[in-house]
Parts: sequence; C-alpha cells; structure tokens
Amino acid sequence: MSYREGRFWQPDVTVATVVVRDGRLLMVEETVAEQAVLNQPAGHLEPDESLLDAALRETREETGWDVRLTAFIGAYQWKAPTRADGGEGRHYLRFAFAAEPVGHDPSRPLDTGIIQALWLTPAELQAESGRHRSPLVWQTAADYLGGRRHPLDLMQQLA
Repeated sequence: MSYREGRFWQPDVTVATVVVRDGRLLMVEETVAEQAVLNQPAGHLEPDESLLDAALRETREETGWDVRLTAFIGAYQWKAPTRADGGEGRHYLRFAFAAEPVGHDPSRPLDTGIIQALWLTPAELQAESGRHRSPLVWQTAADYLGGRRHPLDLMQQLA
C-alpha cells in the first residue's frame, strides 16, 4: 500500500554542516549500529526550529564548535538500503550548509554516540569512504569543495 492509499510516509529531515579550517574538514566519528562511522556534524531538525538554527545546534552538540554559517550548499535526498531485519530503509532529506569555525569549548560534552570530532583533509576523508555513514557524506563534501555555494537567504522560515 502506498502513501496515496492511506499509508503515512514522511522523510527524516536533517541538516549537515561543512566546516573548514586550514584546508581541513570538521568531521564526527560516531557509533552507528555498533560501527564507528564518519559524518559531517549533522542531525535531525527539531519541531519549531529553523534549518539554520538546527545546523548551528547540531554542530555545537556533536563537536563543541560554535560556527558561523556562510552559505547553503544544497538539499539532498537519499533512501537508506533495506535493513538487516528486512525493514525498509529510511528516506532522508538533508540540507547542507557551509560554515567557518568561531570558537571551541573542549570541555563541552559531546552527544551520545559521538566518539570524537576530528579535522580531516579532503584526501583523508575520501580515503575513508568505506566508513562514511552514507553516500551523503562525500557528496556534500565534494559539492562544497567544487565551489557549490548559495545564499543563506534561500532558507526562509515563515511564522
């Protein structure tokens, strides 16, 4: 049965932030399904939160870094593969932003499941492709590195 026939369907709306310092990308090593994977600072949009606020919050919670958003990179759709238990993979709608670091609080506890925040060169990130949480990780980084930037005012939250 499809959603048009009455089955509820809704994608997971997420944000991700590409933060660059001295040619290195701020990444998160996290535990997912008992495996250590790499991702940009990223997470789910919360109720009544703007996409911009979500990107700032997730970056702070996962890395301890406060950042300034500088551009919108793009919106990405991805459906995760079928799960090991045979269930359907989740469908993600990711909004990715470019940012520059402003300040770091090394004493801030990181979100549950985060092993560490680390700075990787693009080559180091690409070499670890087998550990990327999803194909969204490299696609977002590659688009940023390729110069994809859009004004932040493309994002509007209406009251």
